[in-house]
Amino acid sequence: MIERTYAGAPPKTRLPAGATDTQMHMYLPGHPAIAGGPPLPEGLPGPDAYRQVMQWLGLDRVVITQGNSHQRDNSNLLACLAAMGDCARGVAVIDSGVSESELARLHAAGVRGARIMDLPGGAVRLAELPVVDAIAAAAGWCVAVQFDGSTLLDRVPLLQSLKSRYIFDHHGKFFGEGMPGPAEVAALKRLIDKGNCWFKFAGAYESSKTGAPEFADVGEVARSIATHAPERIVWGSNWPHNLVKRTEDYINDAEMTDLVLSWLAKPEDLKTVLVDNPADLFGF
Repeated sequence: MIERTYAGAPPKTRLPAGATDTQMHMYLPGHPAIAGGPPLPEGLPGPDAYRQVMQWLGLDRVVITQGNSHQRDNSNLLACLAAMGDCARGVAVIDSGVSESELARLHAAGVRGARIMDLPGGAVRLAELPVVDAIAAAAGWCVAVQFDGSTLLDRVPLLQSLKSRYIFDHHGKFFGEGMPGPAEVAALKRLIDKGNCWFKFAGAYESSKTGAPEFADVGEVARSIATHAPERIVWGSNWPHNLVKRTEDYINDAEMTDLVLSWLAKPEDLKTVLVDNPADLFGF
């Protein structure tokens, strides 16, 4: 069984008051995995474990993202939001069948975003993004969009058409042979400059080709975006690192936090990225 680490030497980076983790998952018993998604993570890492991580890293707020294991059933997410209280917001999975009463229920529970996951195991794919976008825009929610970033240039017209505020997830998840070239980086910056696109620093290890400990290829793109528009960046721990299957490969969250936040251009960007941007997007 994998052994996760919930404490240790704190990050060298002192996080500002109100620091927010905008990408993580948590689980509670009684919410089984649903066909179409991956199995539940070993041990059901939940609110109690994550509170230890918050204390370790110096976090005050969290955005819980609906896990793929639960597909379109948000009941686990709602239970976790209730357990975490006012410090938490949520990103749920919705589709064209969501009712006004269900949207109101989700909003009252702290949900402020919808998830598009166009990778294996994802519940709602890019084909449904236009409908989800319209619903989110009307509700004042954002949309977290994740797909294989190597197809970005083909997706630009769709992304440019979005009315809601949206987050380009996981450093863009560029799964091609290499990291994005000048054309892709320029396209990212144009999308950001349109005013409704954010870029999320999270899970660098999931798409890096150069690998640990520096994840230099992901870092190169991250630094470029951070210099261009720190006001459009958010950060997430990606806890509990569901794609890591062996204890010896488990992420040291303090070290990863230091590395990723070192990609910001200026010390004052810490507050912008960790406090101000999440508060704007998720209503803290």
